[in-house]
Order: sequence, then C-alpha cells, then structure tokens
Amino acid sequence: MRIQLIGRQAEQKTLQSIYDSLRPEFLAIYGRRRVGKTFLVKQFYSNKKARFFSITGIQKGTLLQQIQRFTIEIGRVFNNDLHLNPQKNWFDTFDLLTDAINKNVKRNEKVILFLDEFPWLVTPRSNLLNALEYFWNQYWSNDTRIKLIICGSSASWILKKIINNKGGLHNRITYKLRLPPFSLKESKDFLVSQSIKLNNKQITQLYMVTGGIPYYLAAAQKGLSVTQLIEQLAFQQNSILFTEFDNLLSSLFKDAASYNELLRLIAGHRYGIEQDEISKKSSHSSGGRLVDKLKGLEDAGFIEKFIPHLHKQRGIYYKVIDEYTLFYLRWIEPVRNTLQKHSLESGYWESQYNSAAWSSWTGYAFEALCYKHVSQIRKKLNISPGAIASVWRFVPPAKSNESGAQIDLLFDRMDDAVTICEIKYTENPFIIDKQYAKALLNKINVFVSRTGTTKQVLLSFVAANGVKDNIYADDMISGAVVTLDDLFSY
Repeated sequence: MRIQLIGRQAEQKTLQSIYDSLRPEFLAIYGRRRVGKTFLVKQFYSNKKARFFSITGIQKGTLLQQIQRFTIEIGRVFNNDLHLNPQKNWFDTFDLLTDAINKNVKRNEKVILFLDEFPWLVTPRSNLLNALEYFWNQYWSNDTRIKLIICGSSASWILKKIINNKGGLHNRITYKLRLPPFSLKESKDFLVSQSIKLNNKQITQLYMVTGGIPYYLAAAQKGLSVTQLIEQLAFQQNSILFTEFDNLLSSLFKDAASYNELLRLIAGHRYGIEQDEISKKSSHSSGGRLVDKLKGLEDAGFIEKFIPHLHKQRGIYYKVIDEYTLFYLRWIEPVRNTLQKHSLESGYWESQYNSAAWSSWTGYAFEALCYKHVSQIRKKLNISPGAIASVWRFVPPAKSNESGAQIDLLFDRMDDAVTICEIKYTENPFIIDKQYAKALLNKINVFVSRTGTTKQVLLSFVAANGVKDNIYADDMISGAVVTLDDLFSY
C-alpha cells in the first residue's frame, strides 16, 4: 500500500513557499530518527515541476563511496544517466554538479538539491563543509533556480554546523524546519490511511508506545486490536520496537554509550532531575561536555529541559519526553533476554495489558503525551498563546512538617491568573471525593504560599474520560475539563 503524506500542514506550507520563491533558498530540516523527514521532502516535491536531485549519506561510508554515489546521481538527474567519472574531492564534485546544472537546466526551471543525512556525508577531513560554504556563497546563492535542502537525524549536528554556523554559512539559512513526531490527530489520520481503524482510546495507548513516530506506525498491521498491535510491534523477535533502541542512539551519536547512560538516568525520575544531580549520579562531571550531551539528547527529542515555575534559583531540570524510550526501558528491556533465547508465548502483552502495573504506568505516559499536546489543552481551556506553560514541584526539607506538592501542568497567564491542571488517565470518569478535594486545596495552598503569587488560581483537569459531576467537582473546577477527544484536534 502506498503511504500518503498525512498532516504536516505547517511544514508543507514552508516547502511550498520555498518552491514558489523567486530567489535561491537554503533550508535546514532536522528531527529525530524515523520521524519522516526524508518522506516529507520526497513526497512533497515528487509531483512538482523541478529537477529533483537527492542523495543520502552513507553511515560510516568512506569519502570515495560518498562521492561515487553523489556523482552517479548527477549523471542520472542532469545528464540522462550519463556515466561521469568521480572526482577526488568535494570541491571538484561540486564543480561537476554546478556545470551540469548550467549546461542542462533551463533558466526558468527549478532545481531541488536534497542532501539527506548530511552529517554522514561529512567524513573526517573531507572538507565537505568548506566546499558547501564556498559553492553556496560563490555560485548557488546567486542562482534563482536552486533550492538547497540539508537534512539530518543528528539534530545537534545540524543545529551546530549548519543553522548556527559561525563560518561561511553564518546567516545563510533562509528557512529552518524542525519536524516533530505526529500528534494524536495526525497519528489517527495516518492509521486510517493504512486502513487501520482504532478508537481514540486505542490510538492513545498505541501512541504511548510509539510516540507518534510515523515509521513505527507504518509497521502496524490492520485487523488487530491495540494489544495485538503492541505485541506485534514490540514483543516478537526482531520486531521493530524490540530492536530499535540500540540503533536509535548509535545512529545519532559517536559516543552512544554515554548518551545511553544519561538517558537512562533521567528516565528514572518521573518529575525530572536537576542538572547538578545528573552530574553527581553519572560518570559525567559538570561543565560544558555534560551540557553538550544533554543538549544533544534534547535536540534529538528524547528529553526536555525546563525550569520549574518560579524556581530559577533551583537550576535547570531535565525529563524524558520520548514515549518509546519510556516504554522500552520499562516494558521491553526487562524481557529482552527471554525473547532472544526463546519466543514468549503469543498473548504475552495481553496479560501485561490487564495488569495493575500497566494501569499505573499509563498515567505516567499520559502526562508525557499531554506535554506534547499543550496547544490542544490551551484551546479547550481558552488560554492565550502568551501564557507560559510549566510544571511546579515543592519537596520539603528532610524532617520538616511542611507538605509537599506536585503540579502536573500550569499556565501562568497574562490576565492576572494561573491555571493549574491535574492530569488523570482513568478508564472511567475521574471521581473527586472529599479526601481528594482536601488534597487539592492543600496543593493550591502550598503553591500560593511557596510561590508568593497574588494571581487568581484556577483549577482545571485534563482527564481522559472526563470528571464525574458531583458537589466536589462543581466546587473545585473552574471552567472546562479537557478530555481525550479534545486532544485529537489540530
């Protein structure tokens, strides 16, 4: 079945602007592995009237191998499959490309130069970056036909070497594009396009496993329930999610083991871990190298950096936001050795799906999912984009009689109010009883006391199946309740 281009409306608008432009354009596009960067670019431009030159870097390929494939593509796109002799370096290779464009492309014809997995093309001592800088500044930036697209899964590399380049490419990027995972709505539309029909609850549970990564969703088979789909994707020998984790880091980072250590450490702290504590608990001392590695994980979409609301003196915190990583470490890795020795019996995941452990874990995963759908939550609660979304936590000192408090999500609004959101994932409407209402009041009081805020504090719920209407709900909740269905909107 041919996979359709689903969603990505803002990204498609950017690609269309580049195509329509009457000037040369330089786009840098990045995003985590398997998120669909290559598919988006190729599908969008496949039916456009343009010469489409596409080359993908070879992981761990030599300079000669990279140039040989590049040269073959020049002959295919611009010289009617004419065999061209590979050059010895990138300067001569780009001369060959420029000459082919000038001789064989009409003045009013567009040229898309798509250099995919560009970091893999940049082999040691290849001088590819220097050649790119020279040819863009000397030739291509003066040629209105050329639309150059640099793409890579190593987001930190693209950001550092291309977008934030301090050398010859400084301020040369005309567009930059970060491609995120699918939203819930996009995931649903994608699954429907593959004739996979699940309800919103089942799609949400699948999202808790795949994180909305199109490549993972594309491996799902139609006609299966969500429990069968998860077993098919994650708990069979050589299934995609079973083998993916090791490849995920090694394809992005040279020192994959150190990134693996940091990711696991952060994943063990549900509400985040402070940077200084990461330094103490890991093999990485504080300083620039640790910060660079954390930024690499952040740029790749594995973790998120945040400062708890009004806690600037407490430093920077990090938490894992990649659903697949969380699922792998909690559910796949513990049984991986068993799977490698002999297949688990069919129906393994169904037994886990009905367990109390899975029920508890879905609450954790639902929180991560909600952080990715803050715009949908804003929309339902009628909160302006100017309101700052954050989290808040107070842990009292040891042996203190003070009460602690954890706020899952809050919006510091510009209309003299703060909206506090409780996030709950339950099979039925969540029930606020007398005891829970008392705990909520205590949480609000601790928040007001510790932050010193004078703003009006409003309470809302993001509850998968809503909140049961009773006297406590009527008294505590201000305004709308965000349900699972509300998260399935653009």
